[in-house]
Amino acid sequence: MPTSVSGLPRMDMCPDCTQQGGGLVLVRRRPPVPPGLREMLKARLWRGCTCSTRGAWALAQDLLPATRWLRHYRPREALAGDVMSGLVIGIILVPQAIAYSLLAGLQPIYSLYTSFFANLIYFLMGTSRHVSMGIFSLLCLMVGQVVERELLLAGFDPARDGPGSGDNGTTLNASATLVLRPRDCGQDCYAVRVATALTLVAGIYQVLMGVLRLGFVSTYLSQPLLDGFAMGASVTILTSQLKHLLGVRVPRHQGPGMVVSTWLSLLRGAGQANLCDVLTSATCLAVLLAAKELSDRCRHRLKVPLPTELLVIVAATLASHFGRLHERFGSSVAGDIPTGFVAPRLPDPGLMRRVVLDAVPLALVSSAFSVSLAEMFARSHGYSVRANQELLAVGCCNVLPAFFHCFATSAALSKSLVKTATGCHTQLSSVVSAAVVLLVLLVLAPLFRDLQRSVLACVIIVSLRGALRKARDVPQLWRLSPADALVWVATAATCVLVSVEAGLLAGVLLSLLSLAGRTQRPRATLLAQIGDSGFYEDAAEFEGLVPEPGVHVFRFAGPLYYANKDFFLHSLYRLTGLDAGTAATTRKERGPEARVSEGDPVEGTDPGPASSTAARLVPPAAGFHAVVIDCAPLLFLDAAGVAALQDLRRDYRALGIALLLACCSPPVRDTLRRGGFLGDDTGDAAEEGQLFHSVHSAVQVARARHGEQTATDSTL
Repeated sequence: MPTSVSGLPRMDMCPDCTQQGGGLVLVRRRPPVPPGLREMLKARLWRGCTCSTRGAWALAQDLLPATRWLRHYRPREALAGDVMSGLVIGIILVPQAIAYSLLAGLQPIYSLYTSFFANLIYFLMGTSRHVSMGIFSLLCLMVGQVVERELLLAGFDPARDGPGSGDNGTTLNASATLVLRPRDCGQDCYAVRVATALTLVAGIYQVLMGVLRLGFVSTYLSQPLLDGFAMGASVTILTSQLKHLLGVRVPRHQGPGMVVSTWLSLLRGAGQANLCDVLTSATCLAVLLAAKELSDRCRHRLKVPLPTELLVIVAATLASHFGRLHERFGSSVAGDIPTGFVAPRLPDPGLMRRVVLDAVPLALVSSAFSVSLAEMFARSHGYSVRANQELLAVGCCNVLPAFFHCFATSAALSKSLVKTATGCHTQLSSVVSAAVVLLVLLVLAPLFRDLQRSVLACVIIVSLRGALRKARDVPQLWRLSPADALVWVATAATCVLVSVEAGLLAGVLLSLLSLAGRTQRPRATLLAQIGDSGFYEDAAEFEGLVPEPGVHVFRFAGPLYYANKDFFLHSLYRLTGLDAGTAATTRKERGPEARVSEGDPVEGTDPGPASSTAARLVPPAAGFHAVVIDCAPLLFLDAAGVAALQDLRRDYRALGIALLLACCSPPVRDTLRRGGFLGDDTGDAAEEGQLFHSVHSAVQVARARHGEQTATDSTL
């Protein structure tokens, strides 16, 4: 084994390894040999098939995290806060569940079922301590749109007064029926069958994402995309509730332009507004908005948020009942709400096949909001969550309740914030919330029979305040990142003008294009030395920097791959003033006596081979003799990037110019080696002569080599 001057055994030295004080400065370790694919698969299969009591218990704890933290639960510290937050969330859930049934096109009892089962399942399977799981307005809107479409195709009339009232057998002309419905199933029955089929398919998607460890997928839905989607969907929700505020009957619009068409219908039917509903809506909106503003300003003084929605609903129900508003003024009411539970039922496989595509955006939105909220609260309270387990938890909150006449659920920001503000410590508060909902299901539900739908619409609209207020953040977002602001605006506009699903798709595509655009044209600069130090910075940004004579230091602040290799070369040629590809081709055609000028056009990237011997004998006339590429910002290379560097080195070598790479990360170095840019041995001359661990050392080596070459040329 070779030894160093200090007598120690010499391991494989790094390309830029120098000796100081008789010893090695940096010694690279040999990476361990990775196991083969066959051995790796065999080991994983063996671990997966090995069964033991300890392994089964660990798997059960992973699937049901509550079995872990319940053993360490401290009632004296956490019970009071959990009970208080659970009661408050339960009180908030009841009016919201009844109100959001309007969005989903279902009876209020199914919203209560959904809130009950979702809280219990997430208590067992969730990893977040503060997320409130239940009905979410955006998901209710998406479910409602699918339900309305299927009702129309089945020959029903979704434009009637809504679920819970009227003849369940009401249909349109039989000739308009495109899909035969069961004869024993009316409109409300068919609507919940569509919703449960859609929910089951979406839940299966989410469970598969969790099993396949695809929790990272939700991170590709950026925050500007989610905010813009929430804004656009909120406008759509607001539009859908205006008919209830005014008490008018307008046709249901489907497909692109639904929001615009609904507004036009509302304007044409404004003269037929129900005066009782209009006055009720104005009064309730004024009370709810004033109470919300007061609660926001005094939130630091209030230990428990004001249950404004519940108080308004109770007061409005009493007024409607004793004033007989439905009989006297024709005001639309919630109708009969049964108590108890309905026998479980398997969702219709035929409907599941029809909503396979509709469940995709539903699953993505539900998982994205749930995982992002769980991670946000975990960071703010100093604990961690598992994204894949969150996907499993949300998926099971959709799969299992789908058999009990429930529809899609997700985490909700507003209720989660209330849960945190009321002293929640663990998910035991979800059990308390489920108990409150259960009390309403078993006893109190029929009391809301005379509640006006206009009041429920007011509750929904007031809950959109947070999402609608995000429009004020667009100017600041534009100053921070125009690309993110464009994603926000385009997503919101597409949701409003086309559809919610199209808005989500447009936001995802624009986010990916924005990401690709940022990597396709990153910042490219020339660096210069900071005084006498060994540090280099952008010469165009800072004053007083000292450029190295004859050496250009080039920084490309992004990856080098197939989409930006041409931009990389053009940027380098433009900043150095030399098109190496064209100059090398010209020298090959004219012979080694041809000279190179800095005024060569920066176009054309066809390199041509040339004699390196001739290049050494004929000094370059380009004004520089070396190019150092700062690879510190170079995140990765692909085959096209390696080929671009190989062609660039060949062109520069033909022109008598050295190409040196500095600050290459180990993955970049390995890619260069595998791509043939370097030799197979880490210590060969090719690697030692081209890779350096700092820009300053590369500049010094380039200066020394040029001096040696100049001396040799003068001797010749």
